[in-house]
Amino acid sequence: MGKYMRLRATVVAVSGALALSALAVPAAQADGGHGDTALTEVVVNGGKNVVVGTTEVRTFTVAVTAADDSGIIGADLTLNGPGFGSLEPTDVDCLDNTCTGTFSVDPRADLAYSNEKAGTWYVDAWVDAADGDYVWKQKSASFKLQRQSTLSVNAAPEPVVKGKTITVTGKLARANWETYTYAGYTSQPVKLQFRKAGTTTYTTVRTVASNGTGQLKATATAASDGYWRYAFAGTTTTPAATAAGDYVDVR
Repeated sequence: MGKYMRLRATVVAVSGALALSALAVPAAQADGGHGDTALTEVVVNGGKNVVVGTTEVRTFTVAVTAADDSGIIGADLTLNGPGFGSLEPTDVDCLDNTCTGTFSVDPRADLAYSNEKAGTWYVDAWVDAADGDYVWKQKSASFKLQRQSTLSVNAAPEPVVKGKTITVTGKLARANWETYTYAGYTSQPVKLQFRKAGTTTYTTVRTVASNGTGQLKATATAASDGYWRYAFAGTTTTPAATAAGDYVDVR
């Protein structure tokens, strides 16, 4: 539990007139500090979103850098998100003026039965300096905690006669932390793309929407040999996904 959290718990325990006067002070400390300590940078997971599946424990770091003429000696870090989500570090190490907290997310424990915890999370940081100064900042940084996505594709028939119709099917799914399975992600725009054999660039042919079970289906005219794939741009709660290209021989 961070120092600010400990302070807030202590204040709530006070009774009577003293409690009323004390409660008026910590509210101003939502962001604040003492002395010349200043928070300069907060980096979560190397600047990338944190993506969690259905079984594997996901470990990532939060690096907090601060400035003080006496040096930085410690930090208390807490992560807070939607659905009353909260994470504490398993370890915090400080080197020079940067303190790095290690966090672990177990979908079967920390996220159990709550897909609502996917979305935007925030870092609350308290940093201590060697001379007793400190800085405290709620929502010092934000990041996305997301449900792992999967995307498949199948183009048929293979081979196909030039000028005939190719049907491209697939499925967009994402981790369901309430059932520990991958369930179809419905009503999402997904791009059907094609790359002609011998080239390196995919071109979007059209955009289709995933149906009520996450299934995708589109048709196109066979014009030349090449690779067909689906590409999903992602959302706040779900990362982008791109299927591997499926080659179709046109004769």
